[in-house]
Amino acid sequence: MTSLSGKNAIVTGGTRGIGLAIARGFLEAGATVTICGRKPENVQNALDALADYKDRLLGISAHVGKSEDLEKLISASEDRFGAINVLVNNAGTNPYYGPIVDSEDAAWDKTMEVNLRGPYQLSKLVARKMLSSGGGSIVNISSIAGLTASPLQGIYSVSKAGLIMLTKVMARELGRQGIRVNCICPGVIKTKLSEALWADPQAEKQAAAMKALGRVGTTDELIGAAVYFASDASSFTTGAVLTVDGGMVL
Repeated sequence: MTSLSGKNAIVTGGTRGIGLAIARGFLEAGATVTICGRKPENVQNALDALADYKDRLLGISAHVGKSEDLEKLISASEDRFGAINVLVNNAGTNPYYGPIVDSEDAAWDKTMEVNLRGPYQLSKLVARKMLSSGGGSIVNISSIAGLTASPLQGIYSVSKAGLIMLTKVMARELGRQGIRVNCICPGVIKTKLSEALWADPQAEKQAAAMKALGRVGTTDELIGAAVYFASDASSFTTGAVLTVDGGMVL
């Protein structure tokens, strides 16, 4: 039931980290996959890394905060592989680290543009397509920072909390039309975005100490959850918020 054969997926932020791992997992499960990233060189690097699946893979340079780029992304995926069955809103940013009272408005705007407005706009566009093609699955990659107040990452926390509620609202509204919307909340995973939390050995030790499993996670450990939500194995699951955090939020 976890086969993705015959399904066409879009993975935003799919050029590295969690997005790249999910794209690889989807390809291994049989899907066709369109990945996107802001920088053309990063897109090409990802295509090279996934070269074994080149016949079922497409890479597009697109910024999730720009409406015209989202339209281009959807059209390219449909033109190459047909109707879109799965959307993974993974692209994210965290440009500011510090107290909210010291933050600049530009940091708020940038974070919300990528982490919340992008998924909101892209989900609307893709959901409209899914309504006319028999349904589908939308998977939002939030964070445990959206479940608990994250010190010095307050703007990021607010954006990810908003993404969790977007998941629930769209799940409620779209369920009867065959569209499922679910959310994954990773803990500290070894990616470039979270590098400040694990690159230094002492920082990694502190992060690991907060988890029941006693370690920081890897990107591959998100694949199973993403494949579950994308596949028919989760046919009776919508509006779910799954923590994949090594037992940090308990």
